[in-house]
Amino acid sequence: MEKHIPTRDEAMELLLKFNKSESLINHAKSVEAVMRHFAELNGEDPEKWGIIGLIHDLDYEQYPEQHCTMTKQILEEAGWDDEYIRAVMSHAWGMCTDVEPKTKLENTLFAIDELTGLITACALVRPSKSIMDLGVKSVKKKWKDKRFAAGASREVIQTGIERLGVSRDELIQHTIDGMRKIAKEIGL
Repeated sequence: MEKHIPTRDEAMELLLKFNKSESLINHAKSVEAVMRHFAELNGEDPEKWGIIGLIHDLDYEQYPEQHCTMTKQILEEAGWDDEYIRAVMSHAWGMCTDVEPKTKLENTLFAIDELTGLITACALVRPSKSIMDLGVKSVKKKWKDKRFAAGASREVIQTGIERLGVSRDELIQHTIDGMRKIAKEIGL
């Protein structure tokens, strides 16, 4: 049986079926926007990368103790393509799955997932509460304060940076650039 390649509308419908939290939905949209941005930079398919970014935390609100396990089950039941499911599973490598990121797409998702949370927190403590005037230097300053946005694992982000073979500054700047594209939609 041929697996289904989902549309963004289908992914959004599924996301909203399992998530009501505005912050989780905004996080999903942030990751989607950043994944689209990186796909464009790498000459890849922005739709595919974006959909995977949008759906990556599908189960987190309802099944935090079964994170990724339930997403896999939900997406398999919906007949989603195995490549999409594997990419989603790889974003939590070493945390809740043993699916190691292998492709450029998977390593990008692994690297930017936690970083979008750190950048969101950095934007929200600015007087403007906006990502539009946030720079790499401000993010790097907050990076050093382990108590700030403590849930955003610097170790995971750093591992992602190393796996992608980019500089921290480059990853931060491109993540900010991707998030700026939807700043109004995500309240930043």
